[in-house]
Amino acid sequence: MIFTIPNFVSALRIAAVPVFLWLVFGKDDLTAAGWLLGGLGANDWVDGYLARRLNQVSELGKVLDPIGDRLAIAAALVAGWVTGALPWWIALLLIIRESLIALAALVLASRAGAAIEVRIMGKGATMSLYFAIPNFFIYAGTGWLFFGIVAWTFVIPGLFFYYLVLFQYFGDAMRILRNAPSVSSD
Repeated sequence: MIFTIPNFVSALRIAAVPVFLWLVFGKDDLTAAGWLLGGLGANDWVDGYLARRLNQVSELGKVLDPIGDRLAIAAALVAGWVTGALPWWIALLLIIRESLIALAALVLASRAGAAIEVRIMGKGATMSLYFAIPNFFIYAGTGWLFFGIVAWTFVIPGLFFYYLVLFQYFGDAMRILRNAPSVSSD
């Protein structure tokens, strides 16, 4: 099934990434970019909820959702780093983690034809970061201390659990690789 409501919601998230980048670099409006980024984080939750609730889980959705996530995260991290809206070391830690996860996913797919199941702690960490990062942008755009406090309140535990789950995922990947027959490249 291709034409589903959750797939449409995921497609909207993907289409909004260039708008986010235009707000940051074309309009120099970090506040609006932060609000849009917050909406993209909410969109990530909505598409999954709708897929389960409407029984519209699809193979296309299983591809669109992570693509939308990775594009939104990559755009936010690079834009945040370049503009200074996001502290450089936070952006760097997140880029390293995302790169390691992407590499592990490629290795698993190519060597074992498998993927790692998402952990609830990972979802919580992602939600925390999806809340923190937009607040960094809004804080950079407005200077309102409230948004800075919210950003720091959510980014520290989000980073901690994001990396904790990374180590759990690597353990999962190692178990899958040990137990899976090799995928032949012939």
